[in-house]
Amino acid sequence: MGKRNRVFLFMLLMAFAVVLAACGSSENSSSSKDSKSESGETSLKDKKILVGTEATFAPFEYMDDNGNIVGIDKDIVDAIFTELGMEYEMRHVGWEAVFQQVQNGELDMGASGITITDERKETFDFTEPYFEATQVIVVTEDSPIESAKDLEGKKVSVQINSTGHQAAKKLLGETNPNILAYENLPLAIQEVINGTAQAAIGDNAVVYEYLKNNPNAKLKVIEDDAFEKEYYGFMVKKGNKELLDLLNEGLQKIKENGKLAEITGQELE
Repeated sequence: MGKRNRVFLFMLLMAFAVVLAACGSSENSSSSKDSKSESGETSLKDKKILVGTEATFAPFEYMDDNGNIVGIDKDIVDAIFTELGMEYEMRHVGWEAVFQQVQNGELDMGASGITITDERKETFDFTEPYFEATQVIVVTEDSPIESAKDLEGKKVSVQINSTGHQAAKKLLGETNPNILAYENLPLAIQEVINGTAQAAIGDNAVVYEYLKNNPNAKLKVIEDDAFEKEYYGFMVKKGNKELLDLLNEGLQKIKENGKLAEITGQELE
């Protein structure tokens, strides 16, 4: 065999060896990836979970004097992730943005005093409930309004796309122009103080917290059986079963050890 042929054969064998090595590497990489996906819980636990909120919803989430997000939801999420041994980051993104960003994958979950409803469950998955709430009416101290029935013909302010918004539509009509929707509940209540609206509808705990923090507002609260009980849950993208299962696991643990009741002041079954 000539020298040139031997060199050619040697180069051919080397090229073949490189191809085999590459195939083996690809298979090992694929095997490693498959192994990691099969243990999805482990890989998810290694990830920092991004949590979205709307931090003007005291006492559930609001900003302290140092610009940190604090409140009931923050404390519950802290307790859950401590039990799970996981890391998370909570971001103040705004009410409507929480839903949009969870749906498009920018956020892993929403924690913002979100009521579990059948309509929302069509697009998102929710944990087991962690808080019981209801809607109440806020009016000025001298208002003649005494019940939900008295809201007919009145301008009513609400937080946009909240259950208070839905309650107002149910009472006054789906497209009633007297329903004034705002980005958050404090703005809706402020419109009652300003006289733009004659009443506001909002979550009871948040309304009472607002009045506690604004004792000179000259407002009163009306409770009415027309409003049904509601339950808050943490929200994830539809089909994100891995994260949902982990959150429910952590939530169950803090129910059992009493931490949830300590944070919320409620006992849920």
